[in-house]
Amino acid sequence: MPHTKKIYSDAKTVLKTVAEMYDEEILLDEKPFMTKKTSKTMPKKSVTPTLAAAVKEPTATLSAGPGEFSALAATIAVCKKCDLCKTRTQTVFGSGNPNADILFIGEAPGADEDEQGLPFVGRAGQLLTKMIEEPRSLGIPRSQVYIANILKCRPPENRKPLPSEIDQCEPYLIKQIGMIRPKIICALGATSANTLLKNNLSITAMREHVYDYHGVPLIVTYHPAALLRNPNWKQPAWDDLLKLKALYEKL
Repeated sequence: MPHTKKIYSDAKTVLKTVAEMYDEEILLDEKPFMTKKTSKTMPKKSVTPTLAAAVKEPTATLSAGPGEFSALAATIAVCKKCDLCKTRTQTVFGSGNPNADILFIGEAPGADEDEQGLPFVGRAGQLLTKMIEEPRSLGIPRSQVYIANILKCRPPENRKPLPSEIDQCEPYLIKQIGMIRPKIICALGATSANTLLKNNLSITAMREHVYDYHGVPLIVTYHPAALLRNPNWKQPAWDDLLKLKALYEKL
C-alpha cells in the first residue's frame, strides 16, 4: 500500500504539471489507484520490426552544404506551382533560429499565419509556444527552435493538403531542412509525419517510436490544433515532449 500511495502522489504531480501548462483544472479522485509498470528504456532510433514493412524510406536526399534562407524564401514567395498561389495572401516560409537543433514541422498555414506570414501564430501556435517554453518540458525560448510546415501556402478553409500540393511543396521543405541541419525533428500531426516518413500510419501507431529521417532522429506527436479539439490527447503530447527532451539531451 505505501508503494501504491507513492505512485498516486507521483501521478498527481505529473497531472498538476500538465494542468498548469495547459491552463486547465484536473479533478482527481482521492482514492489511490494501481498502475501498470512501464519500461524506462529509451526507444531505439531505428524503425521497429513490427512497423518496418509499413514504413518506406524517404526518397529525397538532404542538401549537404549551407544555403541562403533569404534566397529560398524569395523563390517560395513567388511560387506558382499549384493553385494555392491563387488563394493565398502570402507564403509562410518558417520562423526561428536557422541553426536550430530542434525543428518542428506542421501541416500548413492557417488563416492567422496566411495573414501574418509566420507559422503557428494563432491559438494552436500559442499552445505550441507554451509547450516549447514550459520549464518542465523543453524549457527553451521558441526563438531558439525552428518551426515550418509541409505546405508554404494556406489551403482554402484550412482543408487537408492535397497530394499534388505536397508533391510540389515538399522539395522546398527538404532544402530548408538541409540548410538548418537540425539534430532532431518533431513532426506535428499525421499529415506532417506521413509526408516525411512516406507512410499512412496513424498518430497512435507512430508516436511511440523514434524514426530516422536521413540520419536525423524524428519523433511524432499530436498537432497543437488537435490538442485544442481533444484535451484527452494533452497528456500523451506531454509525454512526447519529455521523450524529445530526453532524446535531445543524449545527442
